[in-house]
Amino acid sequence: MANASEKISLYNLADLKNTSDDAIPNYLNSLNFKQSHYLTDVRLALGYTAFTIAAACFAWDYKLGFEDTKLYTAIAVVIYTIINSGLSLWIMYVEKGVIYQGHAPSGEKITITSTTRKYDPTYRLSIQIVPKSGEPQTLELAQPFNQWFDETGLFVAVPFQEVLASGVPVIGKHDPRRVKAESQALYDANPELLDAVLAANTEGVSGASTAAEPTEKKGGKRRKA
Repeated sequence: MANASEKISLYNLADLKNTSDDAIPNYLNSLNFKQSHYLTDVRLALGYTAFTIAAACFAWDYKLGFEDTKLYTAIAVVIYTIINSGLSLWIMYVEKGVIYQGHAPSGEKITITSTTRKYDPTYRLSIQIVPKSGEPQTLELAQPFNQWFDETGLFVAVPFQEVLASGVPVIGKHDPRRVKAESQALYDANPELLDAVLAANTEGVSGASTAAEPTEKKGGKRRKA
């Protein structure tokens, strides 16, 4: 797992994803989100239990010999197989790529899942938000890794945080500075969008002026009378 302060290969999707995954809890926790470690705790419990059984088998076989412990070893192997299978099923069907679970300071529950596709340097996030009251909402974000990794492979936090704050309202609500920065970056990157906004504002002003003209003309006629 690469450290965010270390340069990594821009061609290694696993390192790009892992570094980005690690940055999400750090960012959200800095905004006073309360992270839930339930999924990780269950996975660690299953993993350590399987390891303990394997270590116990080795210890009693080493001290007592195989013949005296073969029945216990057989039982331990069955239990180890069940636990290890349970761990695999937990990762595949329960965690399902979840990298963050927690609650926003305003009470919403947020669950974030990340994925990548082979030969595609795009970071894909699925964010499920469960409000205190109302229907759950699922948001999808997809951005290329080069939005927050520079040309040397160094992770840059600010643009990554801007993507999250601008794309996920519950995050942007608690970090509005990043939303503003992302909006400005969007206008800079897409001048046509800014032109459309300015054109819409100009049309609004022109419409208001046109609507005011009949009143002025009527006023002139009354003065002549």
